[in-house]
Amino acid sequence: MGCGTVARYGHLPAIQETEGLELQAVFDPVPEAVQQAREEYEIPQAFTDVESFFAAGLDAVTITSPAPCHKQNALDAARAGLPALCEKPLAMNGVEALEMVSAMKDAGRSLYTAFCYRFSPCALKIRDLVRSRAIGNVKSLRLIYNWHLHGKYVEDERGNRTIQKRREGRMLEGGPMVDCGTHQIDLAMFWLESEVIRWQAHGAWVDEYEAPDHMWLHMDHANGAHTMVEMSYSYHHTTKNKRSEFVYELIGSEGVIRYDREARTFCVEDGTGRHDLDFHSEKSFAGMYAEWARALHDGQSYLLTSAEDGARVLEIAQKATEAVMESGKGRDGTE
Repeated sequence: MGCGTVARYGHLPAIQETEGLELQAVFDPVPEAVQQAREEYEIPQAFTDVESFFAAGLDAVTITSPAPCHKQNALDAARAGLPALCEKPLAMNGVEALEMVSAMKDAGRSLYTAFCYRFSPCALKIRDLVRSRAIGNVKSLRLIYNWHLHGKYVEDERGNRTIQKRREGRMLEGGPMVDCGTHQIDLAMFWLESEVIRWQAHGAWVDEYEAPDHMWLHMDHANGAHTMVEMSYSYHHTTKNKRSEFVYELIGSEGVIRYDREARTFCVEDGTGRHDLDFHSEKSFAGMYAEWARALHDGQSYLLTSAEDGARVLEIAQKATEAVMESGKGRDGTE
């Protein structure tokens, strides 16, 4: 449900490549979007009418629409009695997320949040390393994702600049922490297997959106560990040469785990030296769909993010952003 950019580059090819899944139909209210997806991936059926979509002989649905559509998509899936996998953020707010969870529970069907970062072989390896105490007790995490979200502007063939709509849309839907930052919040709880019990956030405004475009989130976990998430959509967003920072650093009592996407390095450093590990991309749609196929068959998953946990991640990201927005009201010298 939803045939936008992320669906076309991530979800649709992953579904087609996953054993046990068959891509039966797509839905999007925009005719051009649904037709483009159908032609690109040779999908048997394509619909702009939601009732016709649910009558297409489906066993499960993936929700890859924009965040404001997630709630209605999930409620429609619940009414059709179909399990669903929903893109992050799960909803626009906590109230919507709870409605989605409740509707699926009443329907007796599963609802998972699609955090594809969990399924990178590197992320799964980090989980194993933490569980095996490879660096002792993990007490500090630094999760950094600073980037430009494809830039502030786009230029036409005449060199005229206009606002780049994809970045603007994500800023209007809540900003970097509510969008991509949810991946980092989810990973921290996934790796530590420990809930967040309190948090504090700070932010900066490079652009004039209501939400800050650069944020820092500090989270204390129940097991005594601390996670710092830094997330930016304004890092090199107006420069000719686009740069990004993407780092995981887990600091333990006996060493450090470090993943650096830009340097393409992944290693453990301890008292015996540096131990390089196989490097992989930070995300894996294929791994996520392989796990979902297993979950649909077995009725449960220990790796996918439950809708309840997805709602908790959203709550942290959204409340942190709202707190920063409230504290930053006077940033221009006015109240």
